[in-house]
Amino acid sequence: MELLSGLLSSLGLSGAAGLNAFVPLLLVGLLSRFGVLGLNEPFDLLGNTWVLVGIGVLGLLDFVGDKIPGVDHALHLLGGVVNTAAGAVLFAAQSGVADVPPALSMALGLIVAGGVHATRTAVRPVATATTGGLGNPVVSGVEDGTSVLLSVLAVFAPVVGAVVLAVVAVLGVRFWLRLRPRRLI
Repeated sequence: MELLSGLLSSLGLSGAAGLNAFVPLLLVGLLSRFGVLGLNEPFDLLGNTWVLVGIGVLGLLDFVGDKIPGVDHALHLLGGVVNTAAGAVLFAAQSGVADVPPALSMALGLIVAGGVHATRTAVRPVATATTGGLGNPVVSGVEDGTSVLLSVLAVFAPVVGAVVLAVVAVLGVRFWLRLRPRRLI
């Protein structure tokens, strides 16, 4: 049962990283720092004070920059690497998935975070185009809030977190399909 719980937790954290890499990294690092959450080595470094400060500073810069049209696009391009890497690290860091080979853990985290980030990256230009950029802060705030929710649920209620991740994925795809420009044949 611990393996299933660990896998669901890892899925939720990786999905949260696809939306905002720094939220789940900071949460997991803080929980590790205060002894609430055990992390596999070498990922237990996420609980190091300097690592937490770095994650916090980068997270703050990302939080502000993601609300600005144009800057958010550049951050999403960079996020293709950062978010997916964070998802891979978060998946592999979970001590509940110790029976899963590290390479497989990282690959699964990369796929989950990358899929969520790809959906986010596809939806954002549509939201920008339909609102003239005025909706970007709202969409970004929803992404950040969802990342916080997914992160907390993934750690404390992994089954609920996995369900929320599935709902977010379905809603993201439906939103993109509904708002994308129609092609004329």
